[in-house]
Amino acid sequence: MQLEIDKSSLHIYEALASKVRLEIIQLLSKNKLNIKELSSALGISSPIVTKHIEKLEKAGIIRTEKIPGKSGLQRISILKVDHIEVNFPKKIYHSFATYETSVPIGHYTDYDVLPTCGLATNKDFVGPVDQTKYFMDPKRMDARILWFTQGFVEYKTPNFLNEEDQLQQMDISFEISSEFPFSNEVWPSDITFTLNNMELGSWQSPGDFADTRGKYTPGWWPHNINQYGVFKTIRITSHGTYMDGEPMSDVTIDDLDTSVDGWKFRVEVKEDAEHVGGVTLFGKGFGNHDQDINFKLYYI
Repeated sequence: MQLEIDKSSLHIYEALASKVRLEIIQLLSKNKLNIKELSSALGISSPIVTKHIEKLEKAGIIRTEKIPGKSGLQRISILKVDHIEVNFPKKIYHSFATYETSVPIGHYTDYDVLPTCGLATNKDFVGPVDQTKYFMDPKRMDARILWFTQGFVEYKTPNFLNEEDQLQQMDISFEISSEFPFSNEVWPSDITFTLNNMELGSWQSPGDFADTRGKYTPGWWPHNINQYGVFKTIRITSHGTYMDGEPMSDVTIDDLDTSVDGWKFRVEVKEDAEHVGGVTLFGKGFGNHDQDINFKLYYI
């Protein structure tokens, strides 16, 4: 689940702003429990527990099911999510001029992937899934989502820097997750990122998410497969490369050759990775962020 710093996520923050409800989440992370069991564990009355459960259910954090019990139907509470990410507003660096380019998900220039794999536009799949040859289909240019278990996709984007421009920082942002048949929220994948044949570092994706529907995911897309990813930003600076503020590598902006005509960006799951859990890339019209792969260059 991904949250924004705005009113749309306020009901979820409110649901979490309670010691009792946090204790309920802890209990449900271990077992499915009914109201009576929760009441006993928390030491509070069943009607009060019910109100807390309703608040968590409305926020989409838990769900309830009615199952036969000894004295009729009983409500069983089940934890729906095990990961919540809060997306803060992007910082704006007023002192730098910028060049910005957005590359659609289907506009890769090279690939080598293994199933499970596939592509889809905002209207339909591009050919049958799990057949790598459809990654060459001309219709791939309209793809808004793609996925594969192992291998890479590579994108190229122009370098608009002029000879007199001095590059200070580069941001590469995208929405991404692991790849699992249907979905699996606990499915780690070690994903490596490379720019112009220089390895920027790796990040471990926690899973492949379908607990709630993606904010922009089209209605025709099946509800039980990857709905959204995690929004990540790789930032190359004068003192290293970071992902969302966490160090990735010692590659600095000075290591980049700014005289080249273009930037070549590779997203890869290596054969010898510790966790070969695949990649799903979300573009415009899919997931929770209505953007493709975005390159932003800060210069003076």
